[in-house]
Amino acid sequence: MSRRPADLAAAVLALSAAAFAAGAGARSSDRNQPMDIEAAHSTCSLGANDSCTLTGNVTMTQGSLNVVAAKAIIEQSGGDPSRALLSGGVTLRQTLDDGNQIDATASNVDYNLKTEVVVFTGNVEIRQLRGTLNGQRVVYNMKTNQVESGGTGNGRVKMRILPKSAQAQPAKAAAAPVVPAPPAGKR
Repeated sequence: MSRRPADLAAAVLALSAAAFAAGAGARSSDRNQPMDIEAAHSTCSLGANDSCTLTGNVTMTQGSLNVVAAKAIIEQSGGDPSRALLSGGVTLRQTLDDGNQIDATASNVDYNLKTEVVVFTGNVEIRQLRGTLNGQRVVYNMKTNQVESGGTGNGRVKMRILPKSAQAQPAKAAAAPVVPAPPAGKR
């Protein structure tokens, strides 16, 4: 029995998750860990230019990397993984080398291994310690570390960038309101 379908799924899905996190210092040891993949159903062809489709609560774990999607399609070209299409409410979570967390959600993720470009579409939200990025489409080029984002229609890109000094300091508790003591003898 060939391990090729599992190898394809592992390679492509690991790369798709690493794509958005690579520029942010994704935990480098994760790539050397085994990947565990679960799905309700899989249909895989073993040809050099075929695909593998996983459906039904697809989950992948590799080291600190966790990916969840309703569906994953892994395409190959010339016997090598060439593209991963994740859909149905995709969530990605990974611990960075500095110990901080990065989380991303999108309706769909399309990762092209040949061009090393990952495209998040549909209600994209990427969160990490330094801030958040929200939009309808986020394109990340792993080769250039270039990020391009946009909204659709009247939608807008929204970013929140926290100052470095805010990262190192815990949030200050709000001071309790000062309530004057009742006058002596009156309660």
